[in-house]
Amino acid sequence: MASRAKQDLTTGPIGPTLLKFAIPTLATSVLQSLNGSINAVWVGRFLGEEALAAASNANLILFLTMSFVFGFGMAGTILVGQAWGRKDVDGVRRVIGSVIGGFLAVAILMAALGWLFAPQILDLMGVAAGAREFALTYLRIIFLAIPSGMVLMVFMMALRGTGDAMTPMWVMGISAAVDCTLNPLLILGVGPFPEMGIAGAATATLVTNIAGLIGTLIYVYARDLPVRLRGAELAYLKPDPALVKRIMGMGLPMGMQMIVMSLSSVTMLGLVNRQGVETTAAYGVALQLWTYVAMPAMALSGAVSAMAAQNIGAGKWDRISAITRHGVLFNLVGTGTLVALLAIADRPALALFLGGDSPALPIAQHIQLIATWSYIIAGVTMVLFGTVRANGAVWVPLIILTTTMIPIRIGFAVAGQGWLGADAIWAAFPASSAVSMMLALAYYRWGKWRKPRPGLARPTPDRAIEEANAALDPDGKMTPTG
Repeated sequence: MASRAKQDLTTGPIGPTLLKFAIPTLATSVLQSLNGSINAVWVGRFLGEEALAAASNANLILFLTMSFVFGFGMAGTILVGQAWGRKDVDGVRRVIGSVIGGFLAVAILMAALGWLFAPQILDLMGVAAGAREFALTYLRIIFLAIPSGMVLMVFMMALRGTGDAMTPMWVMGISAAVDCTLNPLLILGVGPFPEMGIAGAATATLVTNIAGLIGTLIYVYARDLPVRLRGAELAYLKPDPALVKRIMGMGLPMGMQMIVMSLSSVTMLGLVNRQGVETTAAYGVALQLWTYVAMPAMALSGAVSAMAAQNIGAGKWDRISAITRHGVLFNLVGTGTLVALLAIADRPALALFLGGDSPALPIAQHIQLIATWSYIIAGVTMVLFGTVRANGAVWVPLIILTTTMIPIRIGFAVAGQGWLGADAIWAAFPASSAVSMMLALAYYRWGKWRKPRPGLARPTPDRAIEEANAALDPDGKMTPTG
């Protein structure tokens, strides 16, 4: 197992420790987004704007369907972090087993239902007629990638809970290289590969997910990492009712947060679709670039949550406020820098996807000008929520996001079109983000999220004695057995 000193987020200076953990997490997000962007370039350049618009619609639907499982993965990460902070490796493995065993069947069911009802889903979204055939083909294959993608996601999030941000980074790097290589080969039918068009782009993702999961399992077991299950521990795949209850209690509202954001995104895309294929393509490219702009805040939110969870598990509450302050500061610097760079170089960045002569290019530039800076203030909200959810406070963030992402954002976008036209859609992003940040600050400052959460896993007296004895042994509890 990797040295605990490299994975312990409860000691050392807070700023450097947070950055040391956040930077690989950020690199993982960069690689994931770069993978999506490169694949969007392949689709846009080889198959045209209608195929690009179709892929944008399908990817948002995939995000919506994965959100349910993602919330439980986040809950598992928090419980893993708290157990790891208590030096409870067995607790880490119990959580992982219950998450995988409890929700793999759900992911398989979601994939099957998604395949069957893909046409109805696209109809609800109002996908343009020219993009619908592309979207249906792409979406059905993407749904098949959900089960393997879910299990891989659980392992990556659990590793971060133990303070290991490097393994997920390497997994994502290799997966991105495979996916980006397979995409043009399967789209165009190069060499022995069949010409599959947009189905090739989706198939590349499916193959990459399966290969990534197999490779990760081989690596985890070869290195005997703390997230592996072996021997009698395989029984942990039979969900522990008490653990499932805790995971459900935290994961349901966190999954609902993701669903709220996804529903907001899908609804906003429906509004954009009514503006025509060129505007939809422009918006799809803007979403690609916004993914990069949001990455520092996303990485910092995850790092803050994992670091806070470990410190809460270790009882080091005196470090929590400093962790949050550093996370907010790093977000302002990182996200602010990316927003400034994109404002300067938006045309060449957008032209990578659309080409310099595309009629969608000036539309995309206009969208960027109005909406991109909202990610600076949205990042503050993400960091604050990362801290409070580390102690299991998940319902108030859900209420805040539901309020700001649906009635405020969508309401502004719809009601404002009478006097702002399509610009009301883009202006809705900074308007809703500002309200969300103010409410998040109020809850962080005056809310009761710091109180003990009896639903979270805590060591029994017998386990506390065991761990105290283990701490006296140089090998101790941190040496895996089985």
